[in-house]
Amino acid sequence: MSALNPELIEALTRRVKKTSHGFTDIQRAAEEIVTGNTIRDCRQLAKQLFASDIHQARMLAVFVFGRVAARSKATVKFLREKVSRDPDWHVQEILAQAFDRYCSDTGYENALPIIEDWLNDPHPNVRRAVTEGLRIWTSHDYFRDHPPVAIQLLSQLRHDEGEYVRRSVGNALRDISRKHAALVRAELETWDVSDKRIAQTYQLASKFLRSPHPTGF
Repeated sequence: MSALNPELIEALTRRVKKTSHGFTDIQRAAEEIVTGNTIRDCRQLAKQLFASDIHQARMLAVFVFGRVAARSKATVKFLREKVSRDPDWHVQEILAQAFDRYCSDTGYENALPIIEDWLNDPHPNVRRAVTEGLRIWTSHDYFRDHPPVAIQLLSQLRHDEGEYVRRSVGNALRDISRKHAALVRAELETWDVSDKRIAQTYQLASKFLRSPHPTGF
């Protein structure tokens, strides 16, 4: 399979364009690409797909990027600096999955430095790729054994300027509270919910917790 074949790009675009709900076939197409090509060819093909006006083609590209990212620092950089700027929300959802795939392939503990780095990125889509992509955080090997680390990493974004980031943080903490209620409650009790942004995050994070906030929120 030649990654530089224009007919291949056109055929893949026609195929994935048929997807209007979900992304199962797009993900399947990405698996086929990665299975049949070198990392170099995968990256070249994905870059061509990412240049498409068709959002499904760009979704396919990001799935491919995610599959090879752990073996290509340049791909991680492209995800962070280019894909995060894509205006289509479908593409941003796949960016989150691609980041999780990178962490899974790298090992979540080994990926901690880049997780922290992305969480501190100036662009909200980069931060959300982490908070959303790793859900459910404590289902992953490292965070399953170290839930306080996940809670701490997420909680530092409770006041994030990005509404979608705050929503993701709140929902991720809510996920964790199902099995680690005491840990999440202890963290939430330190929050200043008189701050509107923090209060919004708190409302989502505390959904499964019985005890109200001591301030009466």
